[in-house]
Amino acid sequence: VLSGYEDFCEFDPLELHLVEALRTLRLIHYSAWIARRWNDPAFPAAFPWFNTQRYWQDRILELREQIAIMDETPLAV
Repeated sequence: VLSGYEDFCEFDPLELHLVEALRTLRLIHYSAWIARRWNDPAFPAAFPWFNTQRYWQDRILELREQIAIMDETPLAV
């Protein structure tokens, strides 16, 4: 993956520890994006699972897993 990335931009290995934190931010941002637009009639139709208990249980589990991953030693190149 890194070699493909470096076809476009140089990658600083010192930034590798940011990968999981940025992934966590993306996960949170995605749910927030849907929530901010929930009053748009297209969103409940497109994301019917969003306001279900199961969706939020899965997100909580996913975030707990992310916390555990971020507590681990970052990958090395």
